[in-house]
Amino acid sequence: MAETFDLIVLGSGPGGYVAAIRASQLGMKVAIVERERLGGICLNWGCIPTKALLRTSEIYHYMQHAADYGLSAEKVGFDLTKVVERSRKVAGQLNSGVKGLMKKNKVTVVEGTGALTGKGKLTVTTGDQKRELEAKHIIVATGARARDLPFAKADGKRIWTYRHAMTPAEMPTKLLVIGSGAIGVEFASFYNDMGADVTIVEMLPRILPVEDEEVSAFMDKALTKQGIKIVTGAGVEKIESGAKSVKAVIKGKDGKSSTEEFSHVVVAIGIVPNTEEIGLEKLGVETDRGHIKVDGYARTNVEGLYAIGDVTGAPWLAHKASHEGIVCVEAIAGQKPHPFGTWNIPGCTYSRPQVASVGLTEAKAKEAGKQVKVGKFPFIGNGKAIALGEAEGFIKTVFDAKTGELLGAHMVGAEVTELIQGYVVARQLETTEAELMETVFAHPTLSEMMHESVLSAYGRAIHF
Repeated sequence: MAETFDLIVLGSGPGGYVAAIRASQLGMKVAIVERERLGGICLNWGCIPTKALLRTSEIYHYMQHAADYGLSAEKVGFDLTKVVERSRKVAGQLNSGVKGLMKKNKVTVVEGTGALTGKGKLTVTTGDQKRELEAKHIIVATGARARDLPFAKADGKRIWTYRHAMTPAEMPTKLLVIGSGAIGVEFASFYNDMGADVTIVEMLPRILPVEDEEVSAFMDKALTKQGIKIVTGAGVEKIESGAKSVKAVIKGKDGKSSTEEFSHVVVAIGIVPNTEEIGLEKLGVETDRGHIKVDGYARTNVEGLYAIGDVTGAPWLAHKASHEGIVCVEAIAGQKPHPFGTWNIPGCTYSRPQVASVGLTEAKAKEAGKQVKVGKFPFIGNGKAIALGEAEGFIKTVFDAKTGELLGAHMVGAEVTELIQGYVVARQLETTEAELMETVFAHPTLSEMMHESVLSAYGRAIHF
């Protein structure tokens, strides 16, 4: 006899568990199915533990440069085992927090591998045990996994995905990072700050290719200055993994190939949605290159079946998944939320320096036929940035010249991943340049640069 619920959520990542909580708040009887750990990849193997690692490398960098702040620190070093232990402890603490939230919200947690077996039906397998669940509504939130190189799959020894890079058994001496998106750049930044010799190889003409071109160019110079070797317009053609090293054949933009030896390789070339073997084909669910096709309310082409998060396509971000989940559940409950859209989803890269953005780049705005006004303000013009010893970076804002609409904002520098939310709120409220220019920003703060960037777009910058 199948157990019956109002809603079943398959997957407990930041999309799944948030959807489950919101559904419970709206009076639904909810079950959530998870084959590994509550919280999914983001909480256990992604967003959170990587930030713990990056915080360690940031502090280690400051300790090595204590003299810049009038301090002294001798024999600075680190214990890799303890660095990893701290990261795992942070993830474990939050995993326990999600367990508590499930209990508090009376969400039934079902451990095992779930698969759709019919309309409104799902079977959970744990070992040789099977558990049948039924619900009028089912949300697929199974997330994604790291994409392997077709000619050199990750082995956890010399060739790593992000999961291996978070729990290294040894410190790389010479590291190759393939791919320069947020994940690649973050690991390059972490290992470089911890003392490894790091090389980034990117197939496209510039690193962080989804960011504004000026931000990419700044990051290229900043990371190069830190000692990271960056090779763009290049591809890795072959990898040979040995007992103590890896040989990589790299084809440069000039078409010439060269072989270089590394101690380890991190593969950060994107993700693959976890849509296999969960019963989608049986129900005739429409997909596009593996991603489930949905509308603005996360509805698939099959009545009563929904999908949220990484399985639905870009941007592959935790906060996108969470918001999708809330919109989906509220629509199911008849709350009539606004349909989900990606127009105002911020992106953050937690390297040193940090990168953050929202909306259109200057190039994309012009491609869309917009007449733009662009403002830019450097960190060196901000008192708080200078006092912090973080005077490198800038904030760039892009406005519609006709309407004053804030089309996009792009930042690089210290703490910009926190600052970006100001512009996200402004865009959500449909704020124009007039309201932003009239807003009072506290002094001394880094946020003053946000104000100055807006003023700069209209020829009114005060401090530069």
